[in-house]
Amino acid sequence: MAVVAGSLGLGVVGYHYLEGLPWLDALLNASMILGGEGPVDRLHTIAGKVFASAYAIFSGVIFLVAVSFLVAPLAHRLLHRLHLDQEADQDRGSKRR
Repeated sequence: MAVVAGSLGLGVVGYHYLEGLPWLDALLNASMILGGEGPVDRLHTIAGKVFASAYAIFSGVIFLVAVSFLVAPLAHRLLHRLHLDQEADQDRGSKRR
């Protein structure tokens, strides 16, 4: 949650200062980009466009990292349930002999 809140704050500040959007519009744009929907307001400055591009890439990476942190324990548990870890150990043991 702290990573998402920090990312949202970064986006709000960037849109406010670089593009000159009011705080509420900056929040809306940052939220939409962070959520994967895309910007709402049209960007007019070069700095704003560069920031929006970098923020969109950053948001995509943050999304992937957040999802991986949520899914990794479930995937790990599923692999244990399917006993795939034991099959891998058996394969390694037979290759050593």
